[in-house]
Amino acid sequence: MSNSKNKVNPKFIRNSIGLAFSIVVLIFISLKQSYALSHEWVGVPKSEYGEQLWDRESIARNEDGSVRVLSKFIPETKSEITEDILYTMDINCFEKSFRDVDVSIDEVNSNFNDLANWQDPKGDKLILGIIGQVCRVEN
Repeated sequence: MSNSKNKVNPKFIRNSIGLAFSIVVLIFISLKQSYALSHEWVGVPKSEYGEQLWDRESIARNEDGSVRVLSKFIPETKSEITEDILYTMDINCFEKSFRDVDVSIDEVNSNFNDLANWQDPKGDKLILGIIGQVCRVEN
């Protein structure tokens, strides 16, 4: 005396899990793409070393009053070793100092270090350009 109404079809379960997994993957990919495409890059004057851009969409005020922004360095000479480098930097507009809290070649592999030391730009035109532009936008 078997009751076929209480049996679960293994093929149905397998198909349901596959569909759910596919939906999760599609959502992840679309979120990643929308995040990656949501930049508004602003350039500072170029130097002999390359070009520095900062993302207007990424500006955020930190609890200590400094400003966090994503920037990108594009070297003048590119090779297999040299790639665009992404910097997440904190800027102290009052002291005209900065600290790189993350340095990477893509946005996925971030490793923030909020204990990085504050630095003087030491005349670096690219960093001074970012500090000046970001601080004007934020103030």
